[in-house]
Amino acid sequence: MRLSLLFPLLFLSFLSYAQELKYNSLFINKTLTDNANAVVRLDQLDVEILSQQKMTVKNKQVITVLNKLGNRNARNGLGYDSSKKIKSINIVVYDAVGNEIEKIKKKDFKDVSAVDGFSLYIDYRKLYYNYTPISYPYTIQFNYEYETSDTGSIPSWYFLSGFTVSVEKSHYSIVYADAGQKPVIYEKNLESLEFDKKETNNSITYTAHTIPAMKREGMSPSFEKISPKLMARIPNFHYKGFDASIDNWTDMGSWVDNKLLSGRDKLSPQTVAKAKALVLGVDDDLEKAKIIYKYVQDNTRYISVQIGIGGLQPISAIDVDKVKYGDCKGLSNYTKALLKEVGVASYYAVVEAGGDKVDFEDDFADLAQGNHIILAIPYNETYYWVDCTSQILPFGYIGTFTDDRKVMIVKPDGGEIVTTTAYVNEDNYQSIEASYELKPDGSISGETHLVTKGSQYNAHFRLKEKTEEDVVKQFKSRWSSINNLTITNYHFDNNTNDVIFTEDISLNATNYASISGDRILFTANAFNNQNVVPDRYRNRKLPFEIQRGFLDEDSFAIQLPAGYIVEALPNAKKIENEFGTYSVSFEQNADNHSVKYKRRFLLKKGFYSKDKYKEYRNFRKEIASTDNSQIVLLKK
Repeated sequence: MRLSLLFPLLFLSFLSYAQELKYNSLFINKTLTDNANAVVRLDQLDVEILSQQKMTVKNKQVITVLNKLGNRNARNGLGYDSSKKIKSINIVVYDAVGNEIEKIKKKDFKDVSAVDGFSLYIDYRKLYYNYTPISYPYTIQFNYEYETSDTGSIPSWYFLSGFTVSVEKSHYSIVYADAGQKPVIYEKNLESLEFDKKETNNSITYTAHTIPAMKREGMSPSFEKISPKLMARIPNFHYKGFDASIDNWTDMGSWVDNKLLSGRDKLSPQTVAKAKALVLGVDDDLEKAKIIYKYVQDNTRYISVQIGIGGLQPISAIDVDKVKYGDCKGLSNYTKALLKEVGVASYYAVVEAGGDKVDFEDDFADLAQGNHIILAIPYNETYYWVDCTSQILPFGYIGTFTDDRKVMIVKPDGGEIVTTTAYVNEDNYQSIEASYELKPDGSISGETHLVTKGSQYNAHFRLKEKTEEDVVKQFKSRWSSINNLTITNYHFDNNTNDVIFTEDISLNATNYASISGDRILFTANAFNNQNVVPDRYRNRKLPFEIQRGFLDEDSFAIQLPAGYIVEALPNAKKIENEFGTYSVSFEQNADNHSVKYKRRFLLKKGFYSKDKYKEYRNFRKEIASTDNSQIVLLKK
């Protein structure tokens, strides 16, 4: 009889113990640990839309961090502002076998200003806790619940949060009070994902299990382009004190202009007078815009505030004018207000900024898209784009942070999806004209004249702001294939009107060439040697992308050492395919004292299937080999 009672007790004890150790990380399915630095054991988001002006969001995220690289996937904080109240937040940490080792309550979190020291942004705050792991793997459970009146910003859902992260279970649900709050769901990249979708008369739920990690491969498209994702919006919502009814981007732009921006472009009479004085006697609107942009660059500074914390509504222009600082919203709105006072039209533009190009979705208008604000200035049937957060970018140049992507511009008559300036192929130009002398001891000395435009300008023009020490370091990194490089002189010219950067550099280097008996061997291409070959993949999984392309043109005059003749000169070569063109030629002077080297390499923008990768790699491999071609000299 006692045995019969003991068995259920033992079973219940074992069951309780097993539940406690459910986050044991030692027995995770290998499908989930392959290519992963972290495994999301559970990611559950529950959104409840109680009315047009009330929404609660609950999230439970349990992540097993497998190694140091996985730490960045362990979430530890939540931003909030006056319209977002955090009701609960806590963290529980488990060791490798699933034992609880630490519990962090809301009172243990640090509550800090998201923008310390800036009075205009006093409402923007963040709760966070920095956990320092003592061993790997470990599991961290992050829970929070918040309530907000901003129903216009429903959290998007990513079944995968990034490369090298797998997911054991993903669950996303939206419950709504009535048909008027039923969300519109936009599904993206779900074709290869197995998931369950359930709908009732007041809820929509998505669940997926065992999603393997995606390994980042060379030249992979941005994660945003290929990751499975959901976006949600309700047609009738509330945001920052205003109700809205939105079906498309036209509606969205009108509402943002009439509600979020209305009245925020007022300036003091003194500032209006100053702006008008700056453009006195200037009739051309583009020239006026350049003057005002320069004034903003010289008289304000940028502070970083994420749109996700502060919302899409800017601080008023008159306040920014008083304190001389602002975030992207505040500075763009301030510049827009100044332009308005001197008779120049401009449009607030919402963009997803970053090194990877991410487009707004043409047929899905919501407030969750976009993380940055710039200005669009219409002139002669085109747009000039300016980033008001930069104190150094030339007027009309936006670099690689916001180029060539679909954005929403806000007009009084409605929003419009347009594409920002694209720097593509030949636009991204670099020219190197050089002359250098090769000496009998294998050293070289010479001069280079380098010109860059487009995205290549973006990679060079900041040199003018650097110290001499940093400039020399960058040259040595750029020409790392030249041993014992010494920079003897340099001069820069930053033509901000035409957006062209010019570098004139004098240099020398010892042991550039190899000496073997009576022969000297050296690489003709000293200054633009494309010696990087893309990684090889036996079984590539992802497509690849050339985001911008470029054109390089090089012309080098090489003075040969006295007493030597050319024994071997590489052959001219030309390659042409769908990825671009490459040509190189070597021309020996009639007197045998010099060689003229010419090179042209055009790489084209494109999005390609994984099956094309081997062909592309071979193309770059052949270029690298040709760039390293050597001239052989023989002593007379």
